[in-house]
Amino acid sequence: MLAVSAYLWALLGLLLLYTGWFFNRLVAARNAVKEAWSGIEVRLQRRHDLVPVLVDAVGAYARHERGLIERVARLRSRGAPDLEEEAELSRELERLLAVAEAYPELKASTNFLSLQRQLVEVEGALQQARRHYNGSVRAYNTLLESFPAMYLARSFGFTPARYFELPLATEARSPEVEW
Repeated sequence: MLAVSAYLWALLGLLLLYTGWFFNRLVAARNAVKEAWSGIEVRLQRRHDLVPVLVDAVGAYARHERGLIERVARLRSRGAPDLEEEAELSRELERLLAVAEAYPELKASTNFLSLQRQLVEVEGALQQARRHYNGSVRAYNTLLESFPAMYLARSFGFTPARYFELPLATEARSPEVEW
């Protein structure tokens, strides 16, 4: 009787240790997702800082593109974007740069070229941050969906994270600008 009781206590102790270890893994994975999203936000802030200067530069040459310029300015002024707003701003910036291609004087401007180069660097860093974020989400969601961990994760209230993705594959194409 005493031996059975000792085994049950040992089993209960091992179960508690496993639960604590697993809970810590979940917290670490969830924090990795948050950190990766923070990396995206830092790059978005840099892009948001560049947008008004770029809009002013293009706006001086392309007054008749006021609607596009206003959409970019409105999207930029919303503050911290969610996944959909960030994708929409990316599309509108691509359109804005496509409009700029139609103005040889603007393309030759050193200020515009510098802004364009900086924006390309920021967009490259954003792309890298998105890949890192999606990798963190994949690792976290895999952990949540693994057996027997999925039962413990649910009981602790952990929920799956969303991937960053464009809503439609057609949105990955270069924008078409109509004159």
